[in-house]
Amino acid sequence: MNEEYDVIVLGTGLTECILSGIMSVNGKKVLHMDRNPYYGGESASITPLEDVIYDFSGQLVKMLLYTEVTRYLDFKVTEGSFVYKGGKIYKVPSTEAEALASSLMGLFEKRRFRKFLVYVANFDEKDPRTFEGIDPMKTTMREVYKKFDLGQDVIDFTGHALALYRTDDYLDQPCCETINRIKLYSESLARYGKSPYLYPLYGLGELPQGFARLSAIYGGTYMLNKPIEEIIVQNGKVIGVKSEGEIARCKQLICDPSYVKDRVEKVGQVIRVICILSHPIKNTNDANSCQIIIPQNQVNRKSDIYVCMISSAHNVAAQGKYIAIVSTTVETKEPEKEIRPALELLEPIEQKFISISDLLVPKDLGTESQIFISRTYDATTHFETTCDDIKNIYKRMTGSEFDFEEMKRKKNDIYGED
Repeated sequence: MNEEYDVIVLGTGLTECILSGIMSVNGKKVLHMDRNPYYGGESASITPLEDVIYDFSGQLVKMLLYTEVTRYLDFKVTEGSFVYKGGKIYKVPSTEAEALASSLMGLFEKRRFRKFLVYVANFDEKDPRTFEGIDPMKTTMREVYKKFDLGQDVIDFTGHALALYRTDDYLDQPCCETINRIKLYSESLARYGKSPYLYPLYGLGELPQGFARLSAIYGGTYMLNKPIEEIIVQNGKVIGVKSEGEIARCKQLICDPSYVKDRVEKVGQVIRVICILSHPIKNTNDANSCQIIIPQNQVNRKSDIYVCMISSAHNVAAQGKYIAIVSTTVETKEPEKEIRPALELLEPIEQKFISISDLLVPKDLGTESQIFISRTYDATTHFETTCDDIKNIYKRMTGSEFDFEEMKRKKNDIYGED
């Protein structure tokens, strides 16, 4: 413990574990500590269940989790991607064939959307011959939609369920990024089959554990169940961390907001509801797992509502049980009413666990203090904003952009895989 490290990381949430792995791969000497006796932070998957979840009446729900030991990290494709319209859910159409077969649109809208998808599939930002009169760096996405005469409902699911935007600000931005986002969705769907989404077997807690193992392979040191007594700052700059009377020195510190409450501020709240079902969600073709996005405009909101449903197919529930996680950004003083459209899709619900958490962000960039603080998880279920936060912190720490290909090459050197 009484040693000098390049980087100390506090908290084992997904953001912290990925950064810990990256820094270790880059040759940094890393010490990673957590006050909890388990990995994962807010994304932990913990067993046995008795150690974790009580509902608000104090009753245990023991049929929920498996109790096996930690396994190798593995993923499975979720079985469907759906979008909400008029109180019902529909499969997200992302191919020409799906556009023509979808009951989400009328006959003429299907043809226009199919034409749009053909354009997107052929689009290449490096080949002006594919632009068809559109300037990808100047033409806004609103103008592109107008060019193909797409209606508001189609614009809603295209922007929020295909391009995965959280607001409509993108409509007045150059269209290049949006078109590439839609291409990525379609290409991922073509690669994985039933949907573009992957979910780790045995729960989200496997993700931070996987990166923790990567860090350990490169020499990172991990200490769980370590109380953090003090973050030591000298002349405005972090120099170490005190735990159980010992001091570990460092040049840089990464941590989640819970370790530095005086250095973060609240910018909003998120409501999450974990629902236990004994049936698949209606109108999903009895999918054992799926992602549903309720675009903001469909329910007169400023924020989308997200539903992620998983089951025994991902080894997170007993046979015949399904877990649906509903989340959205809080906009009113009655947050439970805000997620009613999603809960109505899930009925009947056997048990539900409601939590409201603060959205916390660092007050500064951390470049002076060398204390780099992650943001708390927002309402999204696809982790894009988490990835953005990781890249942002990496750049602030190193002064350079994160190179995914270089990280992949180094990983392959260790694991010998693609």
